[in-house]
Amino acid sequence: MHSLHVYHEIPRSRPNTPVLDKVDVPSDLRKLPAEQLTQLANELRAYLLYSVGKSGGHFGAGLGVVELTIALHYIFNTPDDRLVWDVGHQAYPHKILTGRRDSILNIRHKDGLAAFPRREESPYDTFGVGHSSTSISAALGMALASRQRNIPRKAIAVIGDGAMTAGMAFEALNHAADTKADLLVVLNDNDMSISKNVGGLSNYFARLLSSRTYNSMRDGSKRVLQSTPGLMELARKTEEHFKAMVASPSTLFEELGFNYIGPIDGHDLPLLVETLDNIKALSGPQFLHVVTQKGKGFAPAELDPIGYHAINKLEPSPKVAVAAPAPRRKKYSQVFGEWLCDTAVKDERLVGITPAMCEGSDLIDFSKRFPERYFDVAIAEQHAVTLAAGLACEGVKPVVAIYSTFLQRAYDQLIHDVAIQNLDVLFAIDRAGLVGEDGPTHAGCYDIAYMRCIPNMIIMTPSDESETRKLLATGYTYQGPAAVRYPRGEGTGATTDKALTTVPIGKAVTRREGQRVALLAFGNMVKPALVAAESLNATVVDMRFVKPLDESCVLNLASTHDLLVTLEDHALMGGAGSAVSELLHRESVQVPLLSLGIPDAFIEHGKPSELHESLGLDAAGILRSIQTRLNQLSDTAMKTGTAS
Repeated sequence: MHSLHVYHEIPRSRPNTPVLDKVDVPSDLRKLPAEQLTQLANELRAYLLYSVGKSGGHFGAGLGVVELTIALHYIFNTPDDRLVWDVGHQAYPHKILTGRRDSILNIRHKDGLAAFPRREESPYDTFGVGHSSTSISAALGMALASRQRNIPRKAIAVIGDGAMTAGMAFEALNHAADTKADLLVVLNDNDMSISKNVGGLSNYFARLLSSRTYNSMRDGSKRVLQSTPGLMELARKTEEHFKAMVASPSTLFEELGFNYIGPIDGHDLPLLVETLDNIKALSGPQFLHVVTQKGKGFAPAELDPIGYHAINKLEPSPKVAVAAPAPRRKKYSQVFGEWLCDTAVKDERLVGITPAMCEGSDLIDFSKRFPERYFDVAIAEQHAVTLAAGLACEGVKPVVAIYSTFLQRAYDQLIHDVAIQNLDVLFAIDRAGLVGEDGPTHAGCYDIAYMRCIPNMIIMTPSDESETRKLLATGYTYQGPAAVRYPRGEGTGATTDKALTTVPIGKAVTRREGQRVALLAFGNMVKPALVAAESLNATVVDMRFVKPLDESCVLNLASTHDLLVTLEDHALMGGAGSAVSELLHRESVQVPLLSLGIPDAFIEHGKPSELHESLGLDAAGILRSIQTRLNQLSDTAMKTGTAS
């Protein structure tokens, strides 16, 4: 029997994995004797460390579920039994065991494996994910479909304790109990504050509560005692008190109608295998509570699970001296975090709200300096927005820091609770546009379209770090719902200061004067527009505002230029270009218009620079598109005899 091996650094060369090399698909795994599973876990963990070091990607969560992943595939007949992962950060070990061991080395790279489970990628990826708290609903749907079609199979949802904070998870739990579906929910709990519940006594009772003997006795006793109400009630209370002594979390899930088992040690493979084998024979809604440790088996990640949530690929050690790297530019989220703290000092009405994105949205400093004015509401985007609405009703100024794709989940609250009441809430929308390696589930390509149609909203698109700070200040002073959308990652290198400067609402600014062609650039498209404009001697306008649009500026450009070009890191349908087109149509202005942006398709993962280049949204692509349109206009003019 092998014990768990703890690694202190990421292997730079491929580790020796004789057992793992035998496992191409889970049916191979199920042929292994149980005694080899712990060795397999050590090899899988080593290979995961090596592969993520080669490719970069999500890290700590996968290390924490190595044993659980092996046990699930060992006991259940995947892919016939449906295994659904929540979010998918932890699915790298699953991908390695399901036919993607070699291709995992290119995960998150352009044309490589997706960062999250995807149905198109493998039959073992039963449901496409990327955002949290969907697994129980999806697995329940699969369980009900199997029952309707009379197909004997299991449905298993693996959900983390963070994802369990979302209301959708509890909606699914409530419905699952009502349907009495054959569903297993595995709670992967890596909050170590409850680790004290894991030990010999807890593990013993988990075995007992999941055993066939205990469950058959329980069901049989209920049938026998059904005719004697007094004894039945006594037995029920005795069972509840017994469970409460060994596993206090059981109360909630038992009241919802689940058979609760646990908590158990999620790194004890023999215990996991035995418990899951017992549960497999049970029918109806089952709930297994498993306690794991993020980053398990890699010492640095165990000490810093947040810092090791994901890593960049390891670069080879340089053989020769290299020049010092250029100074790092500020990230847009850093600009936001600094602005938030500076504004909080000036205005005690300010509060910051985030749905579990303190680190991602750079709220760490704010949370420490202003703890009484900081609210992390967990993975509950709907609540975050309506909480902000309630605060605004009482004269407080809420700033909601939220990713573009996360705000989609609170769209009704944005309309119903904030905009209809015209409440004074600022939305700082991070991860706008193409975010890169995380793929289409995280690409913020739709926020302009879904906000632009909402009355009372104003929408701002800063072009660099300085503009981000100015437009945040402008949105903060605006009396009503306002949104500032900015991309992921580093800015252009523009300098910022401590001033809380504002700009006039709905006013664009000209960055370059030119002739014939006017580029109306929104957000991070200003920089490539300026580069492309040099070859064309074109005008470049930083539009700043999508709503309200600077109509006088657009109409003036239309009267003085032969071609207008709109540029946006957003879907073309309903986006900023659509706003310009609608204005020209409304005013009956006849001027050629070229709109460049993201087409009507989901854009796969890759570095943002690669994606922009492939879509023609880099400087060279913009120049090609404009020259093509100018040639078309010239040909048309020659044919109609209107050429000057």
